[in-house]
Amino acid sequence: MSEKLDSVDSLISELKRTSGEIGGIAIFVGAVRGTHGDKRVLRLEYEAHETLAPKVIEKIIKDSKAKHGIIDAIVEHRVGPASVGEDVMYVLIASKHRREAFRALKEMVDRIKNEVPIWKKEITDKEAYWVENP
Repeated sequence: MSEKLDSVDSLISELKRTSGEIGGIAIFVGAVRGTHGDKRVLRLEYEAHETLAPKVIEKIIKDSKAKHGIIDAIVEHRVGPASVGEDVMYVLIASKHRREAFRALKEMVDRIKNEVPIWKKEITDKEAYWVENP
């Protein structure tokens, strides 16, 4: 967790170095939307549990390797303020084939949003509030 994400290119290169068996890399990029319902979003502010969040992410990656047979994965999530249009999360999945990468990617993004202790405060033109995950 940091206030800045690494470049997607550098993360792809890092994944490719892990195995000569990689046939594909699936990527999810989470970005700050400019609206929420009828409100105009000005920015988001993220906080994370410094020690627990990375451990939960590592468990999600380990689980995904066992369940989906992926080769490896990288997850990065920002903390601090983020303006509209800025990237806030990268999830990259390396696998032999696209099928397992796509399945793992969807599940991992959902689990990250629901299990990792990262909190989001939304600042809009009308109010500021902490967003609860469903």
